[in-house]
Amino acid sequence: MLKIAIDSLGELFGKIASAQTLYIPADRPDGEAEYRKYEPGMKLTGRLNTVRSAKDFFFPQTESLVDFKVEGKNIEVIDPRKECEDFVVFGVRACDARSFTILDKVFLADPVDSYYKNRRDHGTIVTMACTRPAETCFCGTFGIDATAPEGDAACFSDGESIFFKANNDKGQRFIDSISSLLEEGDTAKLDEVQSKTREILKKLPLAALSTENFGGDKLNEYFNSDKWGELSESCLGCGTCTFVCPTCQCYDIKDFDTGHGIKRFRCWDSCMYSDFTKMAHGNPRLTQLERFRQRFMHKLVYFPKNNDGEFGCVGCGRCLSKCPISMNIVKVMKALEEK
Repeated sequence: MLKIAIDSLGELFGKIASAQTLYIPADRPDGEAEYRKYEPGMKLTGRLNTVRSAKDFFFPQTESLVDFKVEGKNIEVIDPRKECEDFVVFGVRACDARSFTILDKVFLADPVDSYYKNRRDHGTIVTMACTRPAETCFCGTFGIDATAPEGDAACFSDGESIFFKANNDKGQRFIDSISSLLEEGDTAKLDEVQSKTREILKKLPLAALSTENFGGDKLNEYFNSDKWGELSESCLGCGTCTFVCPTCQCYDIKDFDTGHGIKRFRCWDSCMYSDFTKMAHGNPRLTQLERFRQRFMHKLVYFPKNNDGEFGCVGCGRCLSKCPISMNIVKVMKALEEK
């Protein structure tokens, strides 16, 4: 397997960035990590995960869809898209990499979302295997191996070097583009690191969490559960869980009059908000209980029902660590299973 010394990552990043735009997870002043456009001297974070996922590169929080210029009876339609350059997102974890399988089922299904597809075509996802999973991780619940991430190309660290493996043709092209900096490496130490990481994964607090009792055939049983009132009682409806989630895909589309034209843009929305799905006649989900139920039923029942059993969660643990009232999908699963 080809490798590069960790001490030479700066040289590697420089070579990638010289050919196309590169984004890496880097530390913020507050100690958290986020994806940033690479600049010389920037260091790869040592943290497990970023505050927000790599979803942002393909389904951004806000984006312009189309502009209109109206002069009398004449309407000019302008496509404002400028995403035509190739880019690399480096260091994506296995959970976030799996999220693209879920998002692809939504945005690449007929009719294809051309904005999302355009970014997917131009973007290369380079994943990084985990070596220090957190207590909030439960990606294994959804069949994800944190030591063998998906993506176009995957990276593995033995503490001294970074090893590279292509998962598809796009990933092989990426490795070929940096091959002048790589050399063949012995994977004996890497195999040992992966074995130790798998042992850690088995001992995590949520390692035994299972989806066995969830899926499309549980619709009526869980929809009518009397647990929803208790579970949703303390929910603030803040939407934090949906905004840090790598698989949430709800959005709103609005038109804005600039005074010299109309801009139509798309922005993230949240099923936890009181005006979500609001229409001219009113809102079909009037209470926080109904909105709370919608979020988790979609992840655990509706999505697998319509997508060959695949769940709408990847176990990244962000909702566990970021919810201000410590409510999350794990608590919901356990409460419903008790029922």
